[in-house]
Amino acid sequence: MTWGCQAGVETANLITVMKHYKITNTESYESIKLGIDAHAKWYYVARQLDGATPQPVQKMDFEGLLHFVAKQKRMAREVHTCYEAGAFGYHLHHRLTALGVTNYVVQPQDWDERGKGVKNDRIDAQALCQRLDRYVRGNRKAFSVVRVPTAEEERERAISRQRQQLVRERQRLQAMGRSLLAMHGIHVSGKWWQGKTWSKIRSEAPEWVIERLEVFSRLIAPLEVESAKLTSQIEAAAADQKIPKGVGPLTFEVLRREVGDWSRFTNRRQVSSYTGLCPREHSSGGKRRSGSVSKSGNPRVRAMLVEMVWRMTRWQPGYHGLQKWLPVLTDPARGGAARKKAVVAIARQLAVDLWRVFTGQTTAENLGLVYLPDAA
Repeated sequence: MTWGCQAGVETANLITVMKHYKITNTESYESIKLGIDAHAKWYYVARQLDGATPQPVQKMDFEGLLHFVAKQKRMAREVHTCYEAGAFGYHLHHRLTALGVTNYVVQPQDWDERGKGVKNDRIDAQALCQRLDRYVRGNRKAFSVVRVPTAEEERERAISRQRQQLVRERQRLQAMGRSLLAMHGIHVSGKWWQGKTWSKIRSEAPEWVIERLEVFSRLIAPLEVESAKLTSQIEAAAADQKIPKGVGPLTFEVLRREVGDWSRFTNRRQVSSYTGLCPREHSSGGKRRSGSVSKSGNPRVRAMLVEMVWRMTRWQPGYHGLQKWLPVLTDPARGGAARKKAVVAIARQLAVDLWRVFTGQTTAENLGLVYLPDAA
C-alpha cells in the first residue's frame, strides 16, 4: 500500500500500520513530541513525554522510525513530530502524516543557541524536540514552519526547476569551451559552437582543440533541445493568464509556480520576508545600522522579481512602485550601487503588490500595471 499523498485515508493507513507492526492500544500520555534530525540513511530522534525532560536521542533507520512513530501514536492522545526542510523533500512528512501524527517541516537554522561551538546530530535532535514543545504550547516563534506544497504544485515546480538546471548546465559547458579557446588567444561570446563563430574557430584553433570543443558541442545539443521543450511547456501553461506587459510568460509562470499559493501570506511583512529582499539590521541602544538584503527567502522568487523590475522600467513606466525610484534609474550620473538599491526596493514592493492583486485586495489597474493586449 502506498502511504503519503492520499488525502482522506489517514485512518485506514493508521490501522494498516498498526496491524503491520502488531501494535496494541496502550494510550497512557497526553502528548508525545519527537524531534527528528533526518539524514539519507539514519534518523536521530529525541522524544519528550508530556512535559518531561527530553529523553536521550535514539538512532534508527527509516523503517525503524516509522515503527517507532506508529508505536507512539498508540501511547498518547497526540503525537507531534518535526524535522528540518532540506534535500529530502517532503516524503518523510507524507509518511508521518499518514500515520496520523501532526508533523511540522521547519526552516533549517543554527540550533546552538548558547554559541558553544558544538554541533552534532544528537544535539540537533534535542534542540528540535525542545523547540517543538514550545511551539505546541503556543509559542509560534519557536521555529519557522515551511509550507508543504501540494502534489500538483511539486510537479509544476519540478518542471520549471529542471529547466533552470538544464540551462545552467549548458552555460557551464559553454564557459568551459570559451575557457579552452581563451588559452589559445581566441576570445568568443555567445553560442560559439554555431554559425560564423564556429567557422572562425575551425580556421584559427589547433586541430586538437577543435576535437575537445566538439565533445562540449555534443553535450550541449541535447541540453538545448530539452530546455527548449520545457520552456515551451511552461509558456503554454501561462497562455490563459493575465500577464503584465513586458514581463513575459516564462518569467511570470516560473514566479507563480515558485510561490504556489499567494493566499498563504497574511500580511505584507510575510511577503517581503519570503522574497529575502528585506535589509539586514544590527541595532543596539540608540544606534541603528542597516545592511544588504538578508537573502533568507526563496532565491528563485528573488531573481524573478528583480528581472521583472528591470523590464518594467521600460514597459511599465506607469507602475506606482516605479514612480519614487524612476529618477534614480534614469539618471546617468547615478552609480550602479544606487540603481541596484532602487531595483531591490521596487522588487520588494512588486512582491507585495502581486500578493494584493492575487488575493483580491486591489486590481492591477489601480497599481498602474498594463496587461498585454491579448490577455484574457
